[in-house]
Amino acid sequence: MYLVFLTALVIFLAGCATHSVGQVLDPPGFLKGLLHGFIVLFSFIGSLFTDYTIYAFPNSGGWYDFGYLLGVMIFFGGGGARAGK
Repeated sequence: MYLVFLTALVIFLAGCATHSVGQVLDPPGFLKGLLHGFIVLFSFIGSLFTDYTIYAFPNSGGWYDFGYLLGVMIFFGGGGARAGK
């Protein structure tokens, strides 16, 4: 019982921890998100063998996310409009 309580306490306290990102003068925006979305497959393969991330952090927020999502959708074929033909 003690081990369960201790584990829960550690997880609870670790969940409240923050980390300092620092100041970024020019965070990645929409165009870099789009590029990162296009190369997501190659970035994923590289991340399996090296300490490489497939998502830029810190970024500009919603516009980077939108570009990333759009790039991934374009790279992997969009919404599947031609799937029935």
